[in-house]
Amino acid sequence: MAKKFVLKKSGGLREKYSQISPDRFSINYEKELNPSQYEAVTSLEGSYLVIAGAGTGKTRTLVFRVARLVEMGINPETILLLTFTRKAAREMMNRASIILDSRCEKINGGTFHSFANLTLRKYGRYVGVNSNFTILDQGDSEDVVNLIRSQLNLGKIKKRFPNKSTLVKIYSLSRNTVKSVEEIVEVEYPHFLPFLEQVKGIFSVFEKYKRENQLLDYDDLLIMLNRFLKTDSSAVDHFLSQIDFVMVDEYQDTNHIQAEIVKNLARRKNNVMVVGDDAQSIYSFRGADFLNIMEFPKLFPNTKIIKLEENYRSNQGILDFANHIIRQSSNKFEKNLYSRKVSDELPAIVSAKNENMQSRFIVDKILELREEGVPLEEIAVLFRSSYFSFDLEVELTKANIPFVKFGGMKLIESAHIKDLLAFMRISVNPKDLVSWYRALLLHEGIGPKKAQLFLNALSQMEINFDADIVKYDDKQFGKFGTLIEILHDLHREKKTPAEIAEIAFGYYEPLFKNKYNDYNKRRKDIDMFINIASNYRSIDSFLSDMALEPPRDSVVDVDAENEDEEYVTLSTIHSAKGLEWHTVFVINLLEGFFPSAQSFGKYETLEEERRLMYVASTRAKHNLFVTYPMNIFDRFSGTTLGKPSRFISGISEDLAEEWIVEEEF
Repeated sequence: MAKKFVLKKSGGLREKYSQISPDRFSINYEKELNPSQYEAVTSLEGSYLVIAGAGTGKTRTLVFRVARLVEMGINPETILLLTFTRKAAREMMNRASIILDSRCEKINGGTFHSFANLTLRKYGRYVGVNSNFTILDQGDSEDVVNLIRSQLNLGKIKKRFPNKSTLVKIYSLSRNTVKSVEEIVEVEYPHFLPFLEQVKGIFSVFEKYKRENQLLDYDDLLIMLNRFLKTDSSAVDHFLSQIDFVMVDEYQDTNHIQAEIVKNLARRKNNVMVVGDDAQSIYSFRGADFLNIMEFPKLFPNTKIIKLEENYRSNQGILDFANHIIRQSSNKFEKNLYSRKVSDELPAIVSAKNENMQSRFIVDKILELREEGVPLEEIAVLFRSSYFSFDLEVELTKANIPFVKFGGMKLIESAHIKDLLAFMRISVNPKDLVSWYRALLLHEGIGPKKAQLFLNALSQMEINFDADIVKYDDKQFGKFGTLIEILHDLHREKKTPAEIAEIAFGYYEPLFKNKYNDYNKRRKDIDMFINIASNYRSIDSFLSDMALEPPRDSVVDVDAENEDEEYVTLSTIHSAKGLEWHTVFVINLLEGFFPSAQSFGKYETLEEERRLMYVASTRAKHNLFVTYPMNIFDRFSGTTLGKPSRFISGISEDLAEEWIVEEEF
């Protein structure tokens, strides 16, 4: 007689683990976490969107969730944690191991790209990828594109053609945003539209070259992983059966392909938790899509939204200010950051007469804070664009305040500023052969060998720049006659540093446009440089201040022997995300500066500028100073009245104090 079996539908992981007694856990999760964090950590099956406001313990929440899942008996190898940096993944796994045990080190943690690499090594053949593929880094990709560019004889085009770096940027942005190459060129590089067909031709050959040589660039890793996950095969079924839980950090920074990867990774078991903050989505220029986090509930129906709103970083006054900034946004998840830290001091909105007075106010305030016992490394100055800090850098150096700068090079480290400085230095010292060499190489058809021949002739013939009329050999120097005559006049005449810079740039401008594809962006640096020069009367004094020893590019690179040294941090807001300081200055809050004038024509870009301001404000723990100059110098129209940024205009006195800097510092 055949046996009869009663079939009962499994309740899944929820039923299996819901009866586990809290006594079984070695960690008292409820005690260690606030109610919202605890809710996120104890959530099991299903899809969850954790909106983690700035400073609300996002990393702590992820770490404790990993530990709890492992404590519940879930195989750590079936837990996948995707992050944007290897450092973040290692940190979370290490912290989970510390609060629990070494089992947490066995979870699958890493970046999207590292996970894609490992997966394609094993399953790539299902989408036509050989397991022995070679990964091209950005430099490799640029070299291949440059090779193709040369083979197609595009370097011989009379007009300027995009260089290898620009070509790779265009192609990568197109693939990450799923926009056509034409759209990217039209918006980001409109001056290259006449070469659109040639650009597309290069990319076509590039793709063929990679396929034939089993090469994958960074974008290919994501594209091919996603292609594999979308296939309907037993290999995919087997692969997905080994993943019980998917967790993603900084979900607001994902691009279109990464969001699809997350969807396809969870399409079998639907156990996915993404953590992020819509108000901190600020990387669209890298291809990040703000709509990914906003539309996650549509991507995963029945998603539960958990909000982390208790902030452990800032005092309530700073949070009230930040809440006000982001509240003006129309497309957001509603949240209200709060803190148990109270302070009698409100954020300050500081208006100064001009940019230089703004810089001197900041220097004076930094010195005052230092006297009050605030370490320099607990002070940061944040800005929308790198060139905003150039005037401040000069003043900090004068005051002997050491600093490091992130998110852009220092003034004299920028290639185009070095170029302009070379002309100015020659005008002061015509025997400055180093500056001559740099200036000569800017000219088309002049390489190192030819430049050296000119320098040899220059030193032997000793062109007399002190004479009333400069004389030179047409055979040797005819090509540079105009340059020699301009530099001679500048050497002989008494002109201000700003006037010398203007005249030098008049000669340099066509060379500048020919050398740099992004000259329209670099032009702002030139304008700022000339603006700084206008603060000086003596060219010798100006060049001396410009010849400062540049600070280190990153505190990561600071030698161990210098660990006791202090530095003020200067940083773009993009580079400051995720960091915090006791005191933060946010500078140049002017319409057209912050928000940037380039953002005015499009709602989405203007909204991202607002989110940038929110990120900047929430970096501060105790003091927040928002500053702007009332008068700004425009090299074409002279001094003009600056209009305060819409982000701070008309703000209530309950949220910020208004200060006016009237006296010299």
